Amino acid sequence: MAGLDKHTPHPTELTLHRQSRLLEVHFDDGSHFSLPYELLRVYSPSAAVRGHMPHEAILQSGKRTVEIVDLQPVGNYAVKPTFSDGHDSGIYSWDILYKLGAQQEALWQDYLARLQAAGASRDIDTTPKRHTGHSPSHGGGCGSKK
Repeated sequence: MAGLDKHTPHPTELTLHRQSRLLEVHFDDGSHFSLPYELLRVYSPSAAVRGHMPHEAILQSGKRTVEIVDLQPVGNYAVKPTFSDGHDSGIYSWDILYKLGAQQEALWQDYLARLQAAGASRDIDTTPKRHTGHSPSHGGGCGSKK
């Protein structure tokens, strides 16, 4: 399948930590990463975030307190989170999760630099709103909290 490197380690355990807003991922090579929900959201592999070309990427702002309200498996190669802001179109292959973990510090610094250059904030959402079919006024019955 596209984007799946057979040499990338596979996760052995995925744990959502709702209070600290971290996705903990253990891989079969012994590595393990604690990925902030915010990092996962701003580096979503979806076209809505990345665009179809690098110059089309949309800087995500205001995501400091975003939560993952649901996490579903996609075959045996990925997971699909639903975020509290309604974003649910990113499919995170094991490759992507491993890369986000392995490059977390550099990605985080790049994100903060891009926010600063744009005069944007982690706290104030300045991204254009898109209708996702989710309504925040309906109580958010999107799954149990762990």
